[in-house]
Amino acid sequence: MKYLAWIGGIFATIVISVYVVAFTPLGNGIVQPIVEGKIKEQTNLDSKLTLFSLTMSELEIVLELNQNNIITIKGNYSLFSQSFDVAYDVKLDELTTLKSLTGVELHRSFHTNGKVKGDMAFIEVDGISDVASSDTAYHVELTEFNPTSIIAKVKGLKLQELLDIGARKPYASADVNLDINFKNIKPHALDGNILLKTQGAKINTQVMKNDFNITIPNTDFTMDLDAKLKGDDVDYTYNLASNLFKITSSGKVIPTLLKTDIKYALDIKELALLKPVSGADVRGAFRLNGTVKGTKAKLVVDGKSDVASSDTKFEAVLKEFAPASIKANMKNLKLSHLLYMVKQPHYADGIFSLNVDIPDARSGKLEGKVTSSIKKGLLDVKYMTKTYEFKTPMPQTAFQMITNTTLSGDIIDSKIDLDSTLATFNIQRARVNLKNNTVISDYKAAVSNLDKLFFVTEQHMKGGIVVNGEFKKGKDLDLSILSNVAGGKIDAKLHNDDFHADLLSIQTLDALHMLVYPEIFKASLNAKLDYNLAHKKGKFDGHLVDGKFTKNQMFALIKQYAKVDLYVEKFKGDVHADINKEKIVASMDLKSNTSSIKTKNTKLNTKTKTIDSKIDVMANKNPVTVMLKGKTSSPKVSVDVQELIKKEAGKAIEKEVGKLLKNFF
Repeated sequence: MKYLAWIGGIFATIVISVYVVAFTPLGNGIVQPIVEGKIKEQTNLDSKLTLFSLTMSELEIVLELNQNNIITIKGNYSLFSQSFDVAYDVKLDELTTLKSLTGVELHRSFHTNGKVKGDMAFIEVDGISDVASSDTAYHVELTEFNPTSIIAKVKGLKLQELLDIGARKPYASADVNLDINFKNIKPHALDGNILLKTQGAKINTQVMKNDFNITIPNTDFTMDLDAKLKGDDVDYTYNLASNLFKITSSGKVIPTLLKTDIKYALDIKELALLKPVSGADVRGAFRLNGTVKGTKAKLVVDGKSDVASSDTKFEAVLKEFAPASIKANMKNLKLSHLLYMVKQPHYADGIFSLNVDIPDARSGKLEGKVTSSIKKGLLDVKYMTKTYEFKTPMPQTAFQMITNTTLSGDIIDSKIDLDSTLATFNIQRARVNLKNNTVISDYKAAVSNLDKLFFVTEQHMKGGIVVNGEFKKGKDLDLSILSNVAGGKIDAKLHNDDFHADLLSIQTLDALHMLVYPEIFKASLNAKLDYNLAHKKGKFDGHLVDGKFTKNQMFALIKQYAKVDLYVEKFKGDVHADINKEKIVASMDLKSNTSSIKTKNTKLNTKTKTIDSKIDVMANKNPVTVMLKGKTSSPKVSVDVQELIKKEAGKAIEKEVGKLLKNFF
């Protein structure tokens, strides 16, 4: 008995101590700062418990999260029956100051109040709110803390205020009415409905103009949703309609099985309206309709569209919501309409078609084929000439293109054939490796009439050219260029910004003929060019052999007056040029057994199109000096023949030099 009394005394002491700490003003004063500290820690706010009163049957708490954001709780409870009847009042007048608690930026205010009553087995919550200036009432039932019933009525919710609460601009305004009546939301026993309707809905045209530079007419819209829940099924109908767009969807969804059988349709007169939602900077009309059927294990999405005036159909199969296979067929898409939609300039007209057959669309295991074509292509030469500031109008250019692509795992191989009235371009295999992000491709370009490129080169040319090589892009960029031209060969390589070219056995007469220059010098040229694209600097070194001059009036006059026949001389020598952006400094040293032609530090400026050059001709120990200065199109020419020939002969030679050089520039 003595021990029982001792144990009873200890128990009584503990009970009294707990009672004093938990349920008396003295104890509340001890607990309050502890609870307050925990709240501060969890909310990251300077929160205060301005009132903390807890007795055996009553509680009253006023929590000031921070200034102007207050939560009040007051009511009765029973520890023994575990029941309660508590009123709450939430007044959050400055949501902007609660970002550390909410994790998102919020504006405006939020008020709600009501009662929570029940016990640990069943709880009822009844409350009202004025969120976004609405008249909102709600009733929630929880069984063992799991929601089993939700009934809510929202009248006159202002959409523009709701957007502002979520820190979004008022892209639209509307009065929203929402009626939620979930009599039962227990799994497999759903019973209820959702009704949503809008009134007086309008697009804010000024905000759309300011934010997205989109000009749209005054646009009213209506939106309604009718969803019925029964057992496992959710049957719904959704409509969003205005004078600019219409979006509808209806069907059945079984959430527990992730099973879907729905129809959808979009009829959008102006895609730019969806930019705030989609983030896509597109415009124009767009229509799409189709179905979504299946489960998480296999979901089939099909549709039809007239995007960019095309006839488009597609079917995509998803497994575990990841792409499994894709089929698509697009016919007669108009390039001009597509360029308009994606806000690109009117580069060209044409008809684009596409066929996609990818039976395996899994990442890393791609298998399939994609073919595309462009027919009746026509470049907008007026736009191209103006945009790229061509001094000569670009000629009318028609084109067509066919692309065949094969997908195999991480490898994508494409064959491309582009044919135009300017040039043809062919790729037998362009290989893209998705795993290591590399591209390797051959290419062949052919221009049958080089003079058609005058608008780019500003140089009349004769004949054609064929260029082929290989393109590689990975960590570095590499391009090879091979061409048989002017009786010789060009072998060039580009590595990132460094360009190197070898010119082998180029026949100068053929080159002069191709460039429509006076064909006065026959020789064989071997040369090297090194040039850095980034710094725009480089060097050219060439060597000429077997050089002989052809008949020309200048040398004929020298022969006539100086009795020196330069036609019989065979020249060889070096040509060198330093390139620094638009400035070129060139030198040439040609020699024969008895004569020489030299120039040193000839200055050419490709930007100002000027020349400053001195050419020394030694004709069998008889000097002739030619000075060129001024615009390359009409340089000032002076000839110093010293005592070699008569004064009138010097004038004649000077005249002929001027004619000759005019043909070069």
